[in-house]
Amino acid sequence: MYELTVKAEFEAAHFIKNYPGKCARLHGHNWIVEAVAKGGELNELGILIDFKILKAELNKVLDEFDHQYLNELEIFAKKNPTAEILAKVIFEKLSASEIFSGKNKLTAIKVYETPKSCVTYYPD
Repeated sequence: MYELTVKAEFEAAHFIKNYPGKCARLHGHNWIVEAVAKGGELNELGILIDFKILKAELNKVLDEFDHQYLNELEIFAKKNPTAEILAKVIFEKLSASEIFSGKNKLTAIKVYETPKSCVTYYPD
């Protein structure tokens, strides 16, 4: 079994409604996202998933959030755009990519709000 990880970034603002502290105010982050994929079969080149292709697919998903005010996006109309919710949303969008239509699976998304604070989403 092989596991590979790619990392990408985007910038966006948000606030957490009803949060008992500073995060209730509008603020921004330089978000960092890691996508983790697993599989057991390498292609004829000895590659599980080309890093370049996985990163391009991740960036397609992140482009939707880049330089956005997350609270205004329809996907967050009924829920706070927390790092936890964002990780799940990114996972769902990226896992729908055709690169995961075979035996390779997206296994986790890690979202960093800061260099020292992150959340990891794993599907059930």
